[in-house]
Amino acid sequence: MLKGTLASHNIRVLFWAELFGSVRFIQPVLALFYFARGLDETYILWVLLFWSSGVLLGEIPTGMFADRYGAKLSFMIGACISVVSHGMLIWAYEPWMFFASSLLSGFAVTFFSGADEALIYESLKESNEENMMDKALGIIQSAQFIVMVFVLILGAILAKDLTNDQFVLLIVLGIFFQSIQIVLLFFVRNPSNQGNYRDKPFNQVKEGLLAIKRTPQVLWMFLNITLVFIPTAAIFDNFGDKLLSDADLPIYLIGFVFAGLAIFSFFVSRSIGWITSRFSRITVLYVTGGIGVLGLLLVAYFRETLWILLIIMVFLRFVRTVRYPIYAKLANDIIPSHVRATTISLLSIIDSVCDLIIFSSIAGIAAFGFEKMFLACAAVALVGSLLPIKPVTIQSESKIKVQSQSR
Repeated sequence: MLKGTLASHNIRVLFWAELFGSVRFIQPVLALFYFARGLDETYILWVLLFWSSGVLLGEIPTGMFADRYGAKLSFMIGACISVVSHGMLIWAYEPWMFFASSLLSGFAVTFFSGADEALIYESLKESNEENMMDKALGIIQSAQFIVMVFVLILGAILAKDLTNDQFVLLIVLGIFFQSIQIVLLFFVRNPSNQGNYRDKPFNQVKEGLLAIKRTPQVLWMFLNITLVFIPTAAIFDNFGDKLLSDADLPIYLIGFVFAGLAIFSFFVSRSIGWITSRFSRITVLYVTGGIGVLGLLLVAYFRETLWILLIIMVFLRFVRTVRYPIYAKLANDIIPSHVRATTISLLSIIDSVCDLIIFSSIAGIAAFGFEKMFLACAAVALVGSLLPIKPVTIQSESKIKVQSQSR
């Protein structure tokens, strides 16, 4: 990417903001924290369900907010809400408190969802670098993996006895570092054509729906991404520390495993541009979808064998790291600028609906044990990976606007 451009500035700021915003020292022992506070497998899936409900509630209004007032303000509000939701875990001893924290956390995410992609893509457009969208997202995404190397190791060491005081310390440390993200977001610069939508809110949503209707292939591609992501990342990651513990890995070593995965993810994120320069983006999506299905099948039957579990975790981490940046590049090529955040948020609503259906279904199956749960997850990922992905013809913005006006 060119130096001195709006894109390079915003990518650099978002990299550091993502780095500090990703600091959650509780992460390496999150499932163990849940179990220590009285939750079981079913309750943990219900926590995820409430998170998705928060996303569902917030996607449209926050996407519209970003298109009207710009990504910068949207980011700052979301970061503040995220700090509050994380802090609530200090006093979470009953299921309803976990549910409330998760609901608020999901709502906070929507202030970034769509707005971050819109900001990056529009920034790249100002220097004619749209083709580097997936590389830019990979760079920003790599920030969370850098910080995880230290956070995951330190978090697991500090919580080695799994006492309540240790859990509280981890949460407080996370709040401190996440607060730094709010300061960094002051330095984000909105592109000149972002945050200027002033038409009626109904028309804003209508234009976003029309953008999806004109290119239904984007919807199929999105479903392919989300139906693979939910079981391979959203569900699997929430049981990672529990699986490692059940495979007889000492608690203090769990952080080192996750740190190693973070280092691996960092290099994969930084290599997305290299990968897509040598392989078709569509081919990569299909192959990684198949890897995700195979990984979940192996987890179902071999999760108690430590070395097999570790190999599976590497493969699933590769899948979750590569797929979304590639999808985001393909999708943003054909979404109109003036309702970009709104359109992406509308797609995210579909993701939230899928979350609610899948989490609630898997929660019922989880009562029968990990084997049945991960077999069900593999079935969901298989459906997603088989959904068709085809190249989408890029339409010019002027043609899109003419079509919208004619309707």
